[in-house]
Amino acid sequence: MRAIATALAAAGLAAALAACGGTENRPSGGAPAAPEKLRLTSTDFTDGGTLPERFTCDGDGTSPPLRWSGVPKDATELALLVEDPDAPGGIFVHWTVFDIQPSVRSIDAGAKPPGSLEGTNTSGDDRYVAPCPPKGDDPHRYVFTIYALKEDLALEEGAQANEIHSAIAAAAAARGQLTGTFGRR
Repeated sequence: MRAIATALAAAGLAAALAACGGTENRPSGGAPAAPEKLRLTSTDFTDGGTLPERFTCDGDGTSPPLRWSGVPKDATELALLVEDPDAPGGIFVHWTVFDIQPSVRSIDAGAKPPGSLEGTNTSGDDRYVAPCPPKGDDPHRYVFTIYALKEDLALEEGAQANEIHSAIAAAAAARGQLTGTFGRR
């Protein structure tokens, strides 16, 4: 009976780690560095402000609308990372979108730009996963970073976060960041 209880507890722990992403597909560093030449904003929250509940796991869980400006004329592609640097176990990747045409200047709520590709997030999905910090934690920071790239990433749909980070680091010409916070009580 004790062996069954131990096995069930281990299975429960494994399922819990899988549900919140465990330690797989977590980049080792923060957002790749690049000159801060882009301006990234949202009509629904300000830099350093609280993410509206509708964009979190306590709401609809859709991605917020984003707008950017300052894309260099020689950019060949744009990429977007959404990451939680305060997550237990290291950086939690909520969303990666790449192969965004450089003429695109916005993303509507709950959408991705036409023709763009999504990478695999820490949850193992190729989509936006809503912020959902553990109840009782201090509010987490959710860092949205848009990159202008000097060369195409040449990655496929479902690329892993580490691959995307490495490719962005090698090709980034400029970036812009916007940070929102969210906590659950």
